[in-house]
Amino acid sequence: MARPFDLDALFRALTTLPGVGPRNGKLFEKLIGGPKVLDLLFHLPVDFIDRRFSPKVSDAPAGRIATMELTVIEHLPNPRRNLPYRVKARDESGVITLTFFHANKDWIQKQLPDREKVIVSGKVEFYQGNPQMVHPDIAKPEERETLETIEPIYPLTAGLTNKTVRKAMHGALGFVQKLPEWLDESYKTKHQWADWHKAIEQVHTPESEKELYPESPVRQRLAYDELLANQLTLSLVRHRQRRINGRSFEGDGSLRGPFRENLPFELTGAQERALNDINTDMAEPARMLRLLQGDVGSGKTVVAALAMLNAVETGAQAALMAPTEILARQHAETLRPMLDALGVHHVTLTGRDKGKTRETLLQQIRSGAAQVIIGTHAIFQDTIEFSDLGLAVIDEQHRFGVHQRLSLSSKGRGTDVLVMTATPIPRTLTLTAYGDMDVSRLDEKPPGRKPVETLLIPNEKIDSMIDGLERKIKDGARVYWVCPLVEESEVLDLAAAEERFDILRYRFGKVGLVHGRMKPQEKDEVMQRFASGELDMLVATTVIEVGVNVPEATIMVIEHAERFGLSQLHQLRGRVGRGGDQSYCFLAYSGPLGETAKERLSVMRETEDGFLIAEKDLKLRGGGDILGVKQSGLPQFKLADLSVHGELLAAARDDARLIIEKDPDLESERGQALTTLLYLFERDQAIQYLRSG
Repeated sequence: MARPFDLDALFRALTTLPGVGPRNGKLFEKLIGGPKVLDLLFHLPVDFIDRRFSPKVSDAPAGRIATMELTVIEHLPNPRRNLPYRVKARDESGVITLTFFHANKDWIQKQLPDREKVIVSGKVEFYQGNPQMVHPDIAKPEERETLETIEPIYPLTAGLTNKTVRKAMHGALGFVQKLPEWLDESYKTKHQWADWHKAIEQVHTPESEKELYPESPVRQRLAYDELLANQLTLSLVRHRQRRINGRSFEGDGSLRGPFRENLPFELTGAQERALNDINTDMAEPARMLRLLQGDVGSGKTVVAALAMLNAVETGAQAALMAPTEILARQHAETLRPMLDALGVHHVTLTGRDKGKTRETLLQQIRSGAAQVIIGTHAIFQDTIEFSDLGLAVIDEQHRFGVHQRLSLSSKGRGTDVLVMTATPIPRTLTLTAYGDMDVSRLDEKPPGRKPVETLLIPNEKIDSMIDGLERKIKDGARVYWVCPLVEESEVLDLAAAEERFDILRYRFGKVGLVHGRMKPQEKDEVMQRFASGELDMLVATTVIEVGVNVPEATIMVIEHAERFGLSQLHQLRGRVGRGGDQSYCFLAYSGPLGETAKERLSVMRETEDGFLIAEKDLKLRGGGDILGVKQSGLPQFKLADLSVHGELLAAARDDARLIIEKDPDLESERGQALTTLLYLFERDQAIQYLRSG
């Protein structure tokens, strides 16, 4: 299936556009994030200058842009280079001064010939009571319409002017053709949206401020197109994944029964609901693709263990993959006593296992002797063969995108996939990243967990807080101390963390340091010493965010809390409050705080509900940086803004599901138009699926 001919021009190189050469082509690419004409068309204006206002000189108000027809009456060049060159001009109502700094005398005289009529356009200012314009745009009377326009203003990068971007954009708009309509006609009519080619033209020629808002009809239309491409791709992936040789896993309860009886607690209602969803999915012949979202400490591991035992009861293998070695080993520690008691043979495989040990483990996985395999992504490398992988559980999925989910499922015959995340993701973002999956949420905390008391501490009071920590440590408390990551400079971060470490070590003695530049093994070693109680305090940059479990740690100090996003603060706070003791989280900040920072910190004080926090974070920060990590595997949108376009996203999801139900191979007339949409947004993966059926 070749790309539709109508789109070819949009995929040409930027250098085919006027004013874009090899030298500034690189600057354009940096600015718009791509090398094609289409990338430029998706670079939207943020403001505009309206030059249509045409008053007489005597009526021209200060601070407004005006376009006037004037007669040049006098040139007043200045002998000194650093003083302005002035030109007097008039209409029938009065005189105005045109002022130029560091200007070329010959150029000015050529542009503004004495006694001739000219059109000038610029901002009117008053200097010593008289009107003036500094560096106006100039045209001959017969070229008046070239000035009397609206000029869109674009985001720029060093080395590119708005004029250059506009010139290129003008060229790019020349390549836009009428495309077949892929939207549902009644939905389009209801919203009074223009055709795609008209919408693209309109978005680059705004005539009022309202048209710059994401809620304007023209921007909504383009955002919906992008969201529909995203949702249709995920629906196609899901449709194909579920069609590929799924199989039914329905265990007899011989392992799950005793496992449940040995649990020292009752499962929460949310855990029971999630298990019900999972068991139903696993029993069906279609493949399970389920996301298990649960806040820190909501009991995801137990749910995953029961799902794995279900697969093992049927004679298949189950694998649990964690993003880091320390987490994989921690999962293994947690599950070991339970699995041993049931006589389930389990192995742990990470990058650390080499030589003979590794060979033995691989042999056990290959032969099926290993029933449960726990490890890092090392367990899904090409060299590793499973005897019969029935269920793959992935922890902290936002580190893996759709591609990894797909390669994983090719490891077994109809392998079911359960993905877990402790990062509460707002519903809208869940749809864009995990729209190919069903979602279960664990929104209840296990009984007996006390809420973490959260306190705000201004920087000036850190020393008196440290005195308080001394008393707590004497009583056996363990403390995390987190220093922020400044993205620009790892070196600065490290310096700040090391300085804090030196101060605290001098004061408390048994203090460890963990930071991003350490080798994984060194990190693990320090974490291990902290977990075992050999260290009282752990100073860290944010590398401790995900998953490490030390129930004895009851105090979390976050320095410069104002620099963290809400979701990150919530994740860090979740490291404490895991045992039965009262825990505390100190958010140390340096003022004065901006509005957003203030709101963030007060939300942290008011609630521990991760899902509420995630929704709030989306509102405060917009969709781009929601997880505090750029490489979070969440899609980045160019035209849609998820903090505003949430309803459009939900509509796009419903639309995509209906399309796939009715026309899974996109063969109808609308289906063909939707294929054009997928090409337009470069959803090549979806297109390959259509080809391969």
